[in-house]
Amino acid sequence: MSGVLEVVAPGRVGPRRILGIAVPTLGVLVAEPVYLLFDMAVVGRLGALALAGLAVGGLILTQVGSQLTFLSYGTTARSSRRHGAGDERGAVAEGVQASWVAIGVGLLIVVVLQVFAGPITHALAGEGDIADEALMWLRIAVFGVPLILLTMAGNGWLRGVQQTRRPLAYVIAGLLVSAVLCPTLVHGLFGAPRWELAGSAVANVAGQVVSAGLFLNALVRQRVSLTPQLAVIRAQLALSRDLIIRTLAFQVCAVSAGAVASRFGAASVAANQLVLQLWYFLALTLDSLAIAAQTLTGAALGAGDALGARRLAGRITLWSAVFAVALAMVLAAGSGVIPGLFTSDPDVLDRTHLIWWFLIALLPTGGVVFALDGVLLGAGDAAYLRTITMGSALLGFLPLIWLSLALDWGIGGIWCGLAAFMALRLVGVSTRAVSGRWARVGAEVPRLAA
Repeated sequence: MSGVLEVVAPGRVGPRRILGIAVPTLGVLVAEPVYLLFDMAVVGRLGALALAGLAVGGLILTQVGSQLTFLSYGTTARSSRRHGAGDERGAVAEGVQASWVAIGVGLLIVVVLQVFAGPITHALAGEGDIADEALMWLRIAVFGVPLILLTMAGNGWLRGVQQTRRPLAYVIAGLLVSAVLCPTLVHGLFGAPRWELAGSAVANVAGQVVSAGLFLNALVRQRVSLTPQLAVIRAQLALSRDLIIRTLAFQVCAVSAGAVASRFGAASVAANQLVLQLWYFLALTLDSLAIAAQTLTGAALGAGDALGARRLAGRITLWSAVFAVALAMVLAAGSGVIPGLFTSDPDVLDRTHLIWWFLIALLPTGGVVFALDGVLLGAGDAAYLRTITMGSALLGFLPLIWLSLALDWGIGGIWCGLAAFMALRLVGVSTRAVSGRWARVGAEVPRLAA
């Protein structure tokens, strides 16, 4: 079939192939956050009310989207195995079935959010103008949910067949459309109507139409059957369940950390958010190698090469750890300068410096954890990752951050919780990786015991 890369034996996978997957993937991962910053800058010129409405509406949509990342990660796990086994039509067919899931789930979410958008926005923003602005934005933007999910599914199967440049091009094409339309419709430029905050939502949906259309076109051009296959859809949803529960564990931790930080005052909230956002950005950077690990591990196992998959896992994990150490050294060298680029408030800077060294210390751990997450996801070991993530949250993160509130440890206690969370995950994924129990070969993703 046209455009599908040949399968390369794991022993022959070198730096060029790994970076060929990781670098475009990094572009896809950071493109959306960069556009969101641009969107906020455009809307911010309308005033604080519009910006607050965008923040609340965007939070709701982001939470919905983050729960459904299984459409990319789960599809990559299944598609990459079939690609490794030489079953190119089967690899693409996984993308077809994931796209049907995206359409069905996406339309259901549109209906549910349209019905409950009012109560949800008022619960977050209270009764008032902010809730009204957020509700207006959300009612328009929610129509983009099926398109967002189609893009996730498209990313999933294209990563699975080791094509990562095309997803980057498709995502950027959609974001460029949104970037042109956003200021045009928000501020009424070039004779266009001035829709203010509603223009931001329309621009988002328009860009999502472009990206989703390009991914669908790529799928149709593969000339495989587009008929829904319930057996494949059920198998995808079974894998997805574990990934959704794992994502929920992350979100409970994030919400709890924010709630505790808010009890320590505005300066602590600001410092925690600043360093936490930097941590998220660096995690996305390291995730590009994790996705390469997922894609190549799945292909190796699909090709029946368990030993090659284990060697590949060790190589990419080492790369990720070295890269993370390099990032940590940059942050350490810039500890007196980098925080000042974001704020000049002395109280915020004081608290930022307190937790800055937590960030530096956690990066090497993150480099190993994220890479091994990718390996285990590529092997379809989602049930184990679910259990380890939940256990690390319940035994490490949550007890320490709530103790930090009870004992008045400040935001240092929150980051002690994050350190415990990462340390427990490190032990869990390292133990699993060394055991080799995840390295089950075959074109189908096995159901591994957690």
